[in-house]
Amino acid sequence: MKLNKNFFSMKGRSGKFLAGVAVLAMLTGASAARADVDIALGIPATGGQIAALGAQARLGAETAVAAINAQGGINGEKINLQIVDDQCDPKNAVSAANQVVSRGIKFVLGHLCSGASIAASDVYNDEGVLALTASATAPELTERGYPLIFRANGRDDQQGVVGGKFVADKFKDKRIAIIDDRQVYGQGLAREAGKVLTEAGIKPVYVGTVNAGERDYSALVSRLKSENIDIVYFGGYHTELGLIVRQARQAGLNTRFIGADGLAANEFWSVAGDGGAGTLFTFSASAKDLPSAQEAYAELRKGGEPDNFAFYYYAAVQTLAKAIAEAGQDPEKVAEALKAGSFDTIVGTFRFDDKGDLVDPDYVIFEWNDGTYAPTKL
Repeated sequence: MKLNKNFFSMKGRSGKFLAGVAVLAMLTGASAARADVDIALGIPATGGQIAALGAQARLGAETAVAAINAQGGINGEKINLQIVDDQCDPKNAVSAANQVVSRGIKFVLGHLCSGASIAASDVYNDEGVLALTASATAPELTERGYPLIFRANGRDDQQGVVGGKFVADKFKDKRIAIIDDRQVYGQGLAREAGKVLTEAGIKPVYVGTVNAGERDYSALVSRLKSENIDIVYFGGYHTELGLIVRQARQAGLNTRFIGADGLAANEFWSVAGDGGAGTLFTFSASAKDLPSAQEAYAELRKGGEPDNFAFYYYAAVQTLAKAIAEAGQDPEKVAEALKAGSFDTIVGTFRFDDKGDLVDPDYVIFEWNDGTYAPTKL
């Protein structure tokens, strides 16, 4: 920081006093600025039912921050978590990222959605901000070689493959359709699942799309019914599929639907209703059953029943905090620490490869029944 030379050219006792006060204020102000570790959380805090996932990420992040701060923070400095709302929209994510930069924040948790993460990461790469998502799955996020972008979860070309293999193994003789919501996340999953089916010699009877945010899916349901579709692999979020499932059941269609972690929101059942029974999806192993997560689970439940998004954003806070404690608040040094280290969290050990991706993510096939989900018995 440059000090104004006029501070040292003032004459008289009052001038010297004022100069001393000014310098002291600047120094103590700088010290105060360093008293916190500022971290932004990029989520859809608003924007329809997708905000339910944002609420889970926020629950996990805020609970972890509270726990770390209660234990003295990071090297004696408290974490100051600041929410930026991207509404799961790329354009809004750029605005949110610019807010992060304008506030001088150097570390970001998120963004939650793939499209938002990709758009925001361009800003962060230009401005030297480190971002760690625990939910964005699009391979493009880490394939561009941005050194400060990290992912504490699997990718579409891992998760979509798991889902595609499951369909190929369990339903190869069924009439299969692939549907996506035309968003980065959903398209990526559908594309990868489709590749697996093709490699297995299975040609889907129907491949189509829907528009995210629609309420009426009667045209799709009619098409599925006319094609006698038994299995739908869906790339998208819980809101859209919940409505599709509800409307399919109302039309007398018994098609089984399979998706990915976008279906893990607790609100899926309230949207789909009882017809959601049997809906399958891929996701990380259920964290609430892990012995390492029990203390955190007790705290998380004070804010409502948590899902895996809450646990994984809790773990992302732990990971970032440990890397900052080791490397200080220089994002480049923190990135080096993340790629070189191993981080024990409530959901297991995180290690990152040179691209910033999580090494060896684990997936489980879950099934919805009676308002909750558990590993499928299929």
